[in-house]
Amino acid sequence: MIKIELQRGTLTLQPSKDNVWQWQDLLGFAERINPKRAFLFVSKVLGRHIPVSPVIIRQAFTDLAQQVPANLPEPVLVIGMAETAVGLGAGVHQVLQRQYPDALYVTTTRHPVADAPLLVRFLEEHSHAQDQLLYSSADPEIHAQILASKSIVLVDDEASTGKTFINLISALRNASLNEISHVVTATLADWSSGIHISGLECQSVALMTGTWQWQDAENPKKIEMPKVDTIAFGEFEALAQPTWGRLPVKDTTAHIRLSAQAQERILVLGSGEYVWSSFLLAEHLQQQGADVKFSAITRSPIAEGHAIQSGLAFSDNYGLGIQNFVYNINPVDYDRILITVETTKDSVATELLAALPNAEVISAVDYPHHIS
Repeated sequence: MIKIELQRGTLTLQPSKDNVWQWQDLLGFAERINPKRAFLFVSKVLGRHIPVSPVIIRQAFTDLAQQVPANLPEPVLVIGMAETAVGLGAGVHQVLQRQYPDALYVTTTRHPVADAPLLVRFLEEHSHAQDQLLYSSADPEIHAQILASKSIVLVDDEASTGKTFINLISALRNASLNEISHVVTATLADWSSGIHISGLECQSVALMTGTWQWQDAENPKKIEMPKVDTIAFGEFEALAQPTWGRLPVKDTTAHIRLSAQAQERILVLGSGEYVWSSFLLAEHLQQQGADVKFSAITRSPIAEGHAIQSGLAFSDNYGLGIQNFVYNINPVDYDRILITVETTKDSVATELLAALPNAEVISAVDYPHHIS
């Protein structure tokens, strides 16, 4: 049993004994700036709040994908949950395509897409940004395959109650996905007892499982959360090629190509939901012999302490008027920091660039994606 003392209470964990990964290798802990839920499991393998080697990230999503059953009825639809599991979901999908070559990948999103068919809108109730969207495709063949999906693989970094998964599956069934028979939830850490949906065969796979309990402090400090929950078109449009899942795709191998020197210390910093092609860039640089870490800008407001050594707040690059954050980044640890965005170069906040003097902005507008 593990006890974590936070300012607003105590988190008690009981990991299972037969986990694929040990909890110490998977996660740390921090305190959310969120009145709905005080604590956060901070992944050590995701590349979101802690910079991580691409090798570790790929090992994690490969091990997770290998837990997914090999006999699911097809068509298979893989869904990555925004924003944290957009890249994780793409990685799981890439591995699953060895078994299910026609599987489609799509992410939930908090960014509306002009002229794209909205499939569902649903709630992630405990989140700092509750509303989520999921789009279909204007391509009639892809849209028909989505509607015909028999197996849904839902990918997230962790499951606490499973309520968000249930909300999404309910919304999909109401959106005429009438052929669904199997649902698999795939998470790095599963603290729930799995999900149970009438009429469907449900299975949960994870790199670790366990249970948690939360005890509020006697006089917990009141929390005011920054505004981060908007779903809207911003001043700066998302202009990257739709190769990574906000719209349904089968091939997710496209990414920007850059050169690196051997042993060059590089941090690739994804932004929000634009992280999968950024991760592939990080792998590409690592394969050239560079010493690479990957992390990402996030909407998630987190207090410093425990797994969060440092944090920086700044304006979002979509012009939505909300705060974004980066954590655990010391610019002196790197020769170059590559901030990858799907918006134009001038969308990146000056306060972020001032705090990271060795950073350069890599905009998908200026650097086209190339398929592997």
